[in-house]
Amino acid sequence: MEIGQTVRVRRLRDRAPENVIKRLGQRGIIQGYKIVDGSGVGVVVQFEDKFATWFFEDELEPVNA
Repeated sequence: MEIGQTVRVRRLRDRAPENVIKRLGQRGIIQGYKIVDGSGVGVVVQFEDKFATWFFEDELEPVNA
């Protein structure tokens, strides 16, 4: 996954707040990376409404725009 790539949220590994759960199935653009405790690297995704949060790579799928 690369910065600037469009992705879709396909699943969530863990429990999440409602504002993240509503992102399931939505598309966003990768803005950067985040080091997460002991589990590797997360991917920061920004959505059309400017909301941004991070996901594990296996929670996302690339979208051919």
